[in-house]
Amino acid sequence: MDRYIGLDAHSQTCTAAVMGPSGRRLQEQVLETNGKVLVSFLKSIAGDRYLCFEEGALSEWLYEMLEPFTKETMVVQASEHQGPKDDSHDAWNLANEYRTGHLQKVVFKAPKCFTGLRQAVRAYQTATQDLVRAKSRFKAVFRSRGVLVDNSVYQPGLRPKWLRRLSGAYRKLAELRAAQLDAVAELHAQAEEWLSEEAAKIDAVKRVSTVPGIGTIRAAQIVAIVVTPNRFRTKRQFRNYCGFGVVTRSSSDYVRGLDGHWKRQAVQQTRGLNRNRNATLKAVFTGAATTVIQQGKDQPLHRDYERMLASNVKPSLARLTLARRIAGATLAIWKNKENYDPAKHESPRPTP
Repeated sequence: MDRYIGLDAHSQTCTAAVMGPSGRRLQEQVLETNGKVLVSFLKSIAGDRYLCFEEGALSEWLYEMLEPFTKETMVVQASEHQGPKDDSHDAWNLANEYRTGHLQKVVFKAPKCFTGLRQAVRAYQTATQDLVRAKSRFKAVFRSRGVLVDNSVYQPGLRPKWLRRLSGAYRKLAELRAAQLDAVAELHAQAEEWLSEEAAKIDAVKRVSTVPGIGTIRAAQIVAIVVTPNRFRTKRQFRNYCGFGVVTRSSSDYVRGLDGHWKRQAVQQTRGLNRNRNATLKAVFTGAATTVIQQGKDQPLHRDYERMLASNVKPSLARLTLARRIAGATLAIWKNKENYDPAKHESPRPTP
């Protein structure tokens, strides 16, 4: 007998709701957020267990711990619900949506795959954000006093000449923020070293890093997020996941005709990129396209970029085209387990 279990998880308690295949509510229980307690609860439920809970800080741990004791475990993005909302309602809604097949925005989970790489990427991204913020805060002290500085202000050996241009409390503030910057820079260096060590262990990272504009760090981010290329059947699906899917939007499509019937009218449609995407992957492939434009003058992709500009294509659209092609090439070489071949991106020359 199938049992559909909705779990609303929080840091201290979890609310579990068990529903039968007919929609009958069988039991509801509030449990401590404890691994042994949750596993014991699942084992006490007879039949095939189908578990569902929302994506959050605990979702990876819950999936790794509870998935072996269920027939299927699903993690979904939180959605808005009309009407009353509390832990009990959320748990029952999850169970019922699973039972009726109305789960939306299912999240891919593979907690035991590339664990070291994924945590290293997470540490590197956080350290990078902290480093950028620390630099901005430090530079803001000089800007607030009308002192224009260059990048040498971030180097400890060249910093004293800039600090002497500040006086009193402002110099003290700049010294404290400089100390913070140096500490964050050291942590960033350690995170980058850890990321490089983990990336060197994985063949997929080495293969993806051969794509123009990618490199080791971007390849590690791609592999850590995607985990397996088999999640995407076509490059179009992968582009949509990365935020490069072209979509059209329109409004007020229908008008009432003379006969009283509603008819679809020709309206102006706006084109743009899909909004439901992975922001990190979009930044990675956009950055890769920018790198090809700035540094890859001997690459076929760069020559195509120049041809697009010569054809009066906007630079932003030409860069987007490069990003889409790089994303498609990344998925292809990862699936086929081969290195990047520039000849496959060589556009045919027009016949004279």
